[in-house]
Amino acid sequence: MCYGLTRHQTKKLAFDYAMANDICPDKWKEFKTASNDWLKGFMSRHNDLAVRKPESTSLARATSFNKNNVKTFFEKLSTVLRKYNFPPHMIFNADETGCSTVTNPPKVIAERGSKQIGQVTSAERGALVTTLFFINAAGGFLPPVFDFPRVNYKDIMLNNGPPGALGLAQASGWMTEDCFVKALEHFMMHIRPSKENPALILMDNHSSHVNLKVVKFARKNSIIIVTFPPHCSHKLQPLDVTVYGPFKTRYRIAMNEWMLLNPGKTVTIYQVGQFVKEAYLSAFSPQNITQ
Repeated sequence: MCYGLTRHQTKKLAFDYAMANDICPDKWKEFKTASNDWLKGFMSRHNDLAVRKPESTSLARATSFNKNNVKTFFEKLSTVLRKYNFPPHMIFNADETGCSTVTNPPKVIAERGSKQIGQVTSAERGALVTTLFFINAAGGFLPPVFDFPRVNYKDIMLNNGPPGALGLAQASGWMTEDCFVKALEHFMMHIRPSKENPALILMDNHSSHVNLKVVKFARKNSIIIVTFPPHCSHKLQPLDVTVYGPFKTRYRIAMNEWMLLNPGKTVTIYQVGQFVKEAYLSAFSPQNITQ
C-alpha cells in the first residue's frame, strides 16, 4: 500500500510487540528497539522478504489506484469492446516515453576490487525527445512519432531514423494537443479506420490527449478513445514493463555503442532517431507486445 517499513521501523515494531507480550530482552529495553541480530534472524526465517528500494509514488497515485476506479475502467472498456467488437489489430495502446541524449551507461567488465569505474557519457544533463508509439493487440506497431525540443522541425532531425516516422517540434519537447492531433493524423494515414471498421485507442488522460480538438478529430474519423483513470497509468499501462522496459535497455546499448565508435563526439537530438530505430525494431517483438 506504499507505506512499507524501514529496518528501523521494523525493529521498533518488534520491540513494541515484545513489550506488549512481556517477552522483551533487557538489551532491547536499553535501546528501546530490537537488535540487528534479531532483524537478521527474522529475515533469514522469512525468505519471501527482502530489503528493497521503493519507487517514489505520489499520494495522488497511491490513493487513485483503488478498487472502485479500476472496476469502473474495466466496466467501460468491456462495454466498448462488446459494442464495437474490435478485431485485435484495431485495438491500440498509445503512450509516450522520453528518449534522452544522456542515459545511464550499461554494466561493463572491470578489474575486481576497483573502487570507481567510469564510462563516458555525452554530458551531465541531456536533451529529452518525447517519442510516441502506437501498438496493437495483435503484436503490431506503427512508425513512432517524435516531438523534438525545438521551435521548428527539420528533416535532418530524423536522419537514419525509423522509416515512416513522424517528426514534430515543440519548444519544451513535451506533447501538446496540437502535436497529438498531428499524431492522430499519422495514425489515420496508416490504419484508415471507418464507421464499419473503427479503431480503439487506450491511453492515459493527460491534457494533451483529452481535449476538444482531439475528441472532435476522433469522432470525425471513427476513433474510439478510452482513457485510464487519473494517476493509475503506472499500474494499468501494460507497455511500461513488457515493451518500454526492453526498449530502454536496447536504447542505452545503442547509445553506448555509438559513443565507443565516435570517441570525443557528443550525442545530440540528431542521433536519437538512429538509437530509437535500433532499439524498437528489436524490443517491439510480437512476443513482447502480446505477452
